[in-house]
Amino acid sequence: MAEKIEHIGKKDIVWSYVSTAFTIGAGVVLLPFILHMMPQETVGIWNIFHTITALVLMLDFGFRPTFARNISYIFSGVKKLQKNGVNHIDTDATIDYGLLKGSLKAMRRFYQWIALGAFVLLSTAGTAYFYCILQKYSGNRQDTLIAWFLLIALHCYNLYSFYYDALLTGKGYVKRIQQITILGQVVYIGLAIGLIYAGFGLTAIVSSQLISIVIRRVLSYRVFFTPELKGRLRDVEAEDPKEILTAIIPNATKIGLTQVGSFLVNKSAILIGSAFLTLEEIAFYGITMQVMDILARCATVFYQSYIPKLAQLRAENNIQQLKHYFILCISSLWIIYIVGGIAWIFLGDWALDLIGSQTHFLPTAMLIVMLLISALEHNHSTSAGFIMADNRIPFFIPSLVSGAATILLLFIFLSPMQMGIWGLILAPGLAQLAYQNWKWPSVVIKELYF
Repeated sequence: MAEKIEHIGKKDIVWSYVSTAFTIGAGVVLLPFILHMMPQETVGIWNIFHTITALVLMLDFGFRPTFARNISYIFSGVKKLQKNGVNHIDTDATIDYGLLKGSLKAMRRFYQWIALGAFVLLSTAGTAYFYCILQKYSGNRQDTLIAWFLLIALHCYNLYSFYYDALLTGKGYVKRIQQITILGQVVYIGLAIGLIYAGFGLTAIVSSQLISIVIRRVLSYRVFFTPELKGRLRDVEAEDPKEILTAIIPNATKIGLTQVGSFLVNKSAILIGSAFLTLEEIAFYGITMQVMDILARCATVFYQSYIPKLAQLRAENNIQQLKHYFILCISSLWIIYIVGGIAWIFLGDWALDLIGSQTHFLPTAMLIVMLLISALEHNHSTSAGFIMADNRIPFFIPSLVSGAATILLLFIFLSPMQMGIWGLILAPGLAQLAYQNWKWPSVVIKELYF
């Protein structure tokens, strides 16, 4: 019998931290070239690219984590996918390859349509928005336009092949995912640095990302579709993809709405702020947020590594082990935020001065507030992940409300109150503090411990 979910142990966690450290290190290597070789306006455009990337990934609308979770259920031995909750199974349950084959067909069909939608959206509304931004850009417009159209190609291909991430995550290939990520980063950084020195500007970054993603997808296919698995899939009849999508769509839609709310909370500041602030101010804020995102990735490595394990424990109704992993995930998150935040406060600007950066981090008071807001955000997101592992999504409406509140506060803080960058920082923090920061941790604690 083929192996079920891969065992996730200490080596996988170590590889996850190595991959994260390598990704951060690769960013540290690339960032000086970007900050040193590119003017602040171009760095501002680069930050807008990052925000657009986050917006495009929302077109997945919650299906990738939902597909990954259901792949974990299938490899755990679940015979039928449910709209809400999960069928509890015995630990020796076998894999239903017909259900797996039908799920693969459903995933491919879904992402073909998503990629087409991304192309239409980016080539029309996206291009119109980007053209408006370029009107106040005094740099190399030809390079920036080429980078924009390459970005469209990158996102369409990325979404078309997005389900490979769900497959590897669902199967528990934690170590393999990290190894592929490291190799992709090596390719990305090597090409980007060479092309930046060759004078290609933003085009260097985007084209390097595109090549890196192609390589990662090819390797992901080879890891998941082993000869044994392909043989087993050939010998079975696939279950109806429409029925599988019918079971998946309700919670995937809820996750998608949650991600919309999360995007409005965490990413809308740059899009809205670019209409009120200068590109130089957006560059200061954007660089700080990029490093904050890196710190958040480090803080959530433990949780991200164990996502398939949490789904398996939910299917087995193993509450005792869920308690154990909840403590470890939350503890590691806060330790990394505290240690990393202190190092950043005292060494961040010194590091940028050392590389001769044209852009700097925000002042210390702003940085401290941003660290606290980000830590609380990922604390409640991790707690929500423990709820989601049971195929329950009670947080999609609060997420949308928080997103709407963030947008409202951004306009109030930036226009009549003219709070500038403080407005970008405080709007999402206050919106989350009102409910989500405390609600989902309390739900998980009550569910697991009382």
